[in-house]
Amino acid sequence: MIATSPKGGNVMSSKPPADLVRRREMIMGFAAGSVLPFIAGCADNAALGRSQLMLVSDNQLAQLSSQAWQDSLQRERVLRDPSYQRRLQRVGDRVVAASGQTHLDWEFVVFDSDTVNAWVLPNGKVGFYKGILDIMDTDDHVATVMGHEVGHVAGRHSAERASQQMAAQMGVNLLASAIGSSGADYAQYSDDIGAALGMGVTYGVILPYSREHEYEADRLGVDFMVGSGYDPRQAVDFWIGMAAMNDHHSAEFASTHPSDDNRVAAMRAHIQARGYTG
Repeated sequence: MIATSPKGGNVMSSKPPADLVRRREMIMGFAAGSVLPFIAGCADNAALGRSQLMLVSDNQLAQLSSQAWQDSLQRERVLRDPSYQRRLQRVGDRVVAASGQTHLDWEFVVFDSDTVNAWVLPNGKVGFYKGILDIMDTDDHVATVMGHEVGHVAGRHSAERASQQMAAQMGVNLLASAIGSSGADYAQYSDDIGAALGMGVTYGVILPYSREHEYEADRLGVDFMVGSGYDPRQAVDFWIGMAAMNDHHSAEFASTHPSDDNRVAAMRAHIQARGYTG
């Protein structure tokens, strides 16, 4: 995990107030999955074919996602080139329709940065950077990443990640207390909250999904690609290219979405098992 440094000013020698330390620890605990504010239980996920531990309130997750999205729109510069936006919207609409996640209020935004990265929030807000779109030769490549990110939403990976270690004894309202009931303290802890929701290096804190979650998102992403009319074989080509880029340039997207031989092999095996021929 990488923590951001304070911007500007001299480092103070005095210790921060104890309540501020405690609040930050709560938020970081939520991000790491060790502090869980809401108790719900297990839930079956049809998309994954397995049960998941769900201890996070959907309402609170949606609230935090909305706040994180608004914050990202303020922090980042939105690209005004309509051709990029049309491309992302075109692919996003098709992949979402194939995923069955149409109950969410999806929004696709291109950020004006050469960063090779993309992310999605649990409420269906998707951010792609100009840098990653520029290395995508075809819409199939866009659909590869879009399918993977939508796969995290369909897999409810953000909620599960935050629920994997129980801390019920710390109380059901810890997160609300940590950020303030009115959300007034959100900005102070937005980096940590953004990381917990899956925004990764965008917020300066890397909190990658588990290997299992990445594999599941890959499999779902391939299924969504096929369902929306894209060639799943190009997903393999894209991830191989990302692995090579990571080896030479340490691309931010590859750092939070590992592209290794095992992952590519698993994707190929899934394509073969499903009988996908493109």
